[in-house]
Amino acid sequence: QVQLVESGGGLVQAGGSLRLSCAASGSRFRDDDMAWYRQAPGKQRELVATITNTYSTNYVDSVKGRFAISRDNAKNTVYLQMNSLKSEDTAIYYCNTLQSTWPWGQGTQVTVSS
Repeated sequence: QVQLVESGGGLVQAGGSLRLSCAASGSRFRDDDMAWYRQAPGKQRELVATITNTYSTNYVDSVKGRFAISRDNAKNTVYLQMNSLKSEDTAIYYCNTLQSTWPWGQGTQVTVSS
């Protein structure tokens, strides 16, 4: 059974930075296209950033130029570097495969104060 554990969230002022981590256990991590998602209060979960198993990346328009997704296959971990944070980035952040294959983890809360 695959387990996803997200960490690194917190409270930060607008303009600040955070680095999120997601550790995946029990999977062939290196073969999977991975993604970060977020869910703000009262909203649907949305796809934020993706990284393929060949390290190609893509981002939703609202975070382009501010967020960077990366992965370390040796550690079964995917990262999300978030810079120039805005209040609208406040959400619970989750990772999963691009196809949302695995059970969702608890996520990590990111709160950006203006």
